[in-house]
Amino acid sequence: MNKLQEWLKTRTFHYSAFTDIGALVKLKKKKKLTISLCFPTLNEEKTIGKSVIVMKSELMDRYPLLDEIAVIDSGSTDNTLAIAAKFGADTYVASDYLKEEGICYGKGENLWKALYLLKGDIIVYVDADISNIHPRFVYGLLGPLLTKPKIKFVKAFYNRPFKSATNLTPAGGGRVTEILIRPLFSQFFPELTGIIQPLSGEYAGYRDILTEISFPIGYGVETGMLIDLHQKHGLDAIAQTNLDLRIHRNQNVASLGKMAFGILQTFWSRLAKYKEQPALKPESLTLRQMSSDKNDYSVVQYDIKEKERRPMNELKQYQELLREAGKNSSKSGKTDK
Repeated sequence: MNKLQEWLKTRTFHYSAFTDIGALVKLKKKKKLTISLCFPTLNEEKTIGKSVIVMKSELMDRYPLLDEIAVIDSGSTDNTLAIAAKFGADTYVASDYLKEEGICYGKGENLWKALYLLKGDIIVYVDADISNIHPRFVYGLLGPLLTKPKIKFVKAFYNRPFKSATNLTPAGGGRVTEILIRPLFSQFFPELTGIIQPLSGEYAGYRDILTEISFPIGYGVETGMLIDLHQKHGLDAIAQTNLDLRIHRNQNVASLGKMAFGILQTFWSRLAKYKEQPALKPESLTLRQMSSDKNDYSVVQYDIKEKERRPMNELKQYQELLREAGKNSSKSGKTDK
């Protein structure tokens, strides 16, 4: 417990400590780093335009903190990609790349493909459904990475009020975290209970540690990422930043049930991988939920299976990409960092 308390004191930040963006740019240049921002999307036409405009105008045009902004999409049927491209983001459809690995869909798939498609030494991931988007969602995560050499991965946390059609309810959010993840972490990975919002959709990390872990393609990506990085690099390599307020659409209870079901599969796989006791395997991968139409009740079934992508640095295509980049660097007279 003492170690966890110490970690909370030294690895928990507030975005206001990093508002001097010019100073972060100087650190980035001193360290000879490049930084990429990824928005994973699926039908986010209502918010993606503002997200790209805010980040590009402040963190590329005004301050050159970001080297690229990209949208990696799961196959939107609305105008997400057209709007993102119009306002200056690079756009990719995830299923168009690494086809030989098979076609999968999900947020985790987009995050995994970002390691192949984007060039940055640091990758920042920000969800695209945030209605109060602000540059702090990026520089608040980059601050600890650039100022604290031992920190390799930073998670966001924030106040998440419920948003209805008429108003905001100030309390709420993080329901799956408190009902599912925190009890599981408490029993099996107690050091991770200091992560205030382990399922937050905003985080940033160095490419080299992200390419060495596998990525669940769906709901389990945040849980798997945290456990894997903790096991490989220890708690001190992880930090968290308070971004104050995040307003986005909230999911209903049935959707949260599906999310929890996917997360559980990722959790069991990590338990089997890292713990000595025999693996606990679910008897079924079919989730059953109640549905009602007035007084007519029925059981609805969902088959949810969390497939995982292997570490990016195991892919021949990625290794070739690195070799080609090295050749181009040598031709231009640059030396490796």
